[in-house]
Amino acid sequence: MQLQTSITAIAEAAKQKETENIQFAEQLLQMNSEEVDTAVHQLNQTIEPQIDCTQCGNCCKTLMVNITGEEADRASAHLQMTRQAFDEAYVEKGSHELMIINAIPCHFLKGTSCSIYEHRFAGCREFPALHLPHFTQRLFTVMMHYDRCPIIFNVVEALKKETGFAPVS
Repeated sequence: MQLQTSITAIAEAAKQKETENIQFAEQLLQMNSEEVDTAVHQLNQTIEPQIDCTQCGNCCKTLMVNITGEEADRASAHLQMTRQAFDEAYVEKGSHELMIINAIPCHFLKGTSCSIYEHRFAGCREFPALHLPHFTQRLFTVMMHYDRCPIIFNVVEALKKETGFAPVS
């Protein structure tokens, strides 16, 4: 299987496939969610190792990252900063103890790689989260990232083939 890794080509294909992807999402919602999960997990296990996220970094360039207090503690210790200095430099706090990294692209993106990769946040570690259960319950979010993540793009395109999806014009 030839994988598409060019963000420009993926973004262009996403525009062209917008109607098709809506139809595909509707089809997936009619399918057995456990069977969809199994197919997605198998495709992800095949595709994800072929795409080096550290050569892309597009998620770090375009997404907001939620973090926890514990993650902020670990990152600030790694950066040899006080937690207060870390928060002032990198964090925006919301209600209910919610915190996000306060810049897009992420402060820690250097080139296409994370400068704190071994200490990166859970949301970064899990993205694109295709290994998690309940794919169809997260379909809106997954498809939101279809145009920005080569792994998501290629898994969705392979899933279309695997499910025998045929767009209606």
